[in-house]
Order: sequence, then structure tokens, then C-alpha cells
Amino acid sequence: MANILVTGGAGYIGSICCAQLIEHGHRVVVVDDLSAGYKDALLPGILFYETDIRDQRKIRQILSEHTVDVVFHFAAKALIPESVSNPGAFFDSNVASGVLFLEELRRANVHKFVFSSSAAVYGNPEVVPLREDHRKEPVNSYGETKLMLERILAWYARAYGWSVAALRYFNACGAWEGLGERHDPETHIIPLLLRAASGEVEVFNIFGTDYPTPDGTCLRDYVHVLDIADAHIRALEVLDTPGMTAFNIGAGKRYSVREVIQVAESVTGSRIPTRTARRRPGDPAALCASPEKLMRTLGWKPNHSDLQDILQTAWEFHKRVDKQELKRRQSCGYSLEQRDRIGAGSK
Repeated sequence: MANILVTGGAGYIGSICCAQLIEHGHRVVVVDDLSAGYKDALLPGILFYETDIRDQRKIRQILSEHTVDVVFHFAAKALIPESVSNPGAFFDSNVASGVLFLEELRRANVHKFVFSSSAAVYGNPEVVPLREDHRKEPVNSYGETKLMLERILAWYARAYGWSVAALRYFNACGAWEGLGERHDPETHIIPLLLRAASGEVEVFNIFGTDYPTPDGTCLRDYVHVLDIADAHIRALEVLDTPGMTAFNIGAGKRYSVREVIQVAESVTGSRIPTRTARRRPGDPAALCASPEKLMRTLGWKPNHSDLQDILQTAWEFHKRVDKQELKRRQSCGYSLEQRDRIGAGSK
């Protein structure tokens, strides 16, 4: 059993990872500024501090009050379109604040670190599926910040004897036990498709139909968030010796936007209206993982990442949240027309 400090633990992936850590008997302390997370996503019994990782005084206090064996670092800005239009905020939040946080950990002699990285470090791949040693040329500042912090962590491992695992997620999706995606604004394909399927929005936009792919739309590798949480827990096994290693987390299968639409229509039983739109800046044509290293080293398998199952869990979560939101707004005196105008799922 380990004492684990989780940054960004009230967010989508972080909260589900925290729940899985608790199920495995670990003790969890969460630091989250709630800029993109929800306190109600945390299980009872998890110690929670609402603060920013750049608040060195507060982080120092937390580290002095709690034994910390390992850090799981999820906290980051992550909206790809914003990272293209406003890169400064991403370098500030994901890199500058990250280094301040690392220095507080070093001061407290905490040297085991699991980093929530991203497939965005690769940019436009030369070959797919992608292995961890593929060339890295990010096409957006989000990916650049993840790659920069990976390189910083490699230096910490080399100079200070840290043990680091960088986990490069592909498209995280799906839901579990009432926990799922609640981004504001929402930019991820599956929640947006489900909103269109349920009539909360009029149409689903397909951003780009002229990519060099079989049907002209982007290809992505979709991995269930439970499988991502499982990879984090397994990563604890590689933190006994100093050094840094990176793992891809993906199912190793790629689906086009149009293929995901078809599965979403099958799961929801609704025809999803679509509209062709221009490409979004920073979107690579294709991303697909080779998870072979993770499977070979840690015995990991994408047990929950069948696309049909991913959509089914996300749809059940969407319906649950939509009912809760409708009930809340009706209790506040909103009419159905007002609800439609405001948009379901907002805070």
C-alpha cells in the first residue's frame, strides 16, 4: 500500500484513477484547483486540498503534513484549440508551474513520479502504430508542453535519482460508476456525439473531411479510462529503480470520425445529424498507439477498450448526468425551453 499524492485528481481521468487507487488499498491525497474538476467526483475518504500546484507555500505545507511515496501528476491545461491560439497560458500552467511543483517535491525528498503525458508529443506520425521511440514533433503547444515536462523529468531522473514513468495517453474516453467526461467547454468527440444524439445540440461538426485517410476524417485510437487507470497502478511496479521510462496507452486500433459516429448511432438508437466543418488547428490526421511495451513490461491489456463498450458506458453516464442537470434546473425554476437555450451539462 502506498501514499499517493494526485494532482488534478478531481478531473475526468484523475478522479477515476483515484477511485481505482482506493479500491486497490492505497491512501490518496488530492490537490486540484477545480478549474476543470469537480469536488463531487472524489470518493468519500479522499483527502482534498483546493489549491494550485504553483502555490509553493501550500504545496510545502501539504508535503510536510502527509507522507507521500508517489506522485501521480494529472494537473494541466488540455484544450487543443486553446493551446494553438493561446500558447503562453499552456507554457505557464503546464511547464513553469510544473517545475515549481517538482522543486517542492525535491525539497520534500519525494522522488517517485507518474506523469500524465499525451500522444500529442508525437505530432503527425510517420508510421502507425506509434512506438515510444517515434520522432517527436508536436503540432500544438499542448503537446509541446507535455514533451518539455517529459524532458525535464528525464533530467531529474538523471541528476537527482528520481524514478519516473511517463504515460502517453491516446484518446481517453468512456465512463465508470457515475464518473465520466464533464468538460466545459466540451471538445471531445464522444461527449459531443452524445449531445447531438440526445438533441441537446442541433448538429455534430466533423472537423475536416480532406485528411489523407480512407474516408477523409481523422483516425484516432480510443482507450477506456479504466484501462488508463489500470496502467497508472501497474506503473508503480517500475518505480523501484532510478530512471525514466515512457509507455503508450492505447488500444492499438484506429477508428475514423465517421466510424465512431456509426457506433454512436448504434448505441443510442438515434440518427446523429452531422455537418462538415473546416479542420481544427493542431489536429494530426492519424494517431494510433503501439501498446506493446506496456503489455510486455507490465502485463497490461486494454480490457475495457472495445469501442462499442466505450460508447455504451459514456451513453449511460451522459443520460444520468442529463437527468440530474434537468432536475437541478427545474428545481431552480428553469423551463424546458430555458434549459435548451442554456445547454445541458454546463456548471
